[in-house]
Amino acid sequence: MLKKLTVTIIYIFLLAFNANAGSDGELALKKNQPQEIKDCFEKLNRATFAFNQGLDKALIKPIAKGYRNLPDPIQKGTKNAVTNLSTLITIPNNILQGDVKTAIINTGRLVVNTTVGLLGTVDVANKMGFPKYEKEDYGQTLGKWGVGPGCYLVLPVLGPSTVRDTAGSFANVLGGDPWYNASVHGNNEFLSEGAYLTSKALSGIDFRSDNLESLDNLEKNSIDFYASLRSLYLQDRENKIKKNQRGTVEVIYKDEEDWEEIDNK
Repeated sequence: MLKKLTVTIIYIFLLAFNANAGSDGELALKKNQPQEIKDCFEKLNRATFAFNQGLDKALIKPIAKGYRNLPDPIQKGTKNAVTNLSTLITIPNNILQGDVKTAIINTGRLVVNTTVGLLGTVDVANKMGFPKYEKEDYGQTLGKWGVGPGCYLVLPVLGPSTVRDTAGSFANVLGGDPWYNASVHGNNEFLSEGAYLTSKALSGIDFRSDNLESLDNLEKNSIDFYASLRSLYLQDRENKIKKNQRGTVEVIYKDEEDWEEIDNK
């Protein structure tokens, strides 16, 4: 109870911080108007970025390289499973964004892949002709309804974010993520907090494995790697939210989504 109360207070604080953004670097909330997202805490962000880079080089990147050497069916099954779990967050956000049709289709994908697809390791729904849509999250939903991004943030381990996206992430632990609820708060003997953390770790390793070469190239060709990643993240989030505001729903015709294959051309 105390943990949930603490998270709630932080969540409200972040929303208030975003809503009261003013002239000293934070952003005002103006619906559907293009905004320059400022790096209000750049010194702190760069320090966190340096920590994340050290962690990546010492631990995450070597693990991702080892993961890359696993048999293709294992890598494919892992990607499918973590993508299937992410649908549990996408569906409520489809509904909150008013896209009931996509929510129904994604629910069908989830049911088919979780059952016939062996807990999501096989994308049976794709073979059956179900369209595959982009992931959605609570940060995108807040953006859809006019909440501005606030300042740019770099979170320890988790990486690039904004005040709005961070606030949206708290919704997951406040009941918005059924997988979190079932594994962390559920009474199922087969699920635990370890299962939830393992799924998140696998998702991160899969992402890093997809981007071994692209991130290396981006770092090599960037005058300021921090600024390049910041720009990449913010452009990706802005594009997704603009599509949601226009009511544009994109079908994915390849396995990768989000910015999982980073284009640094």
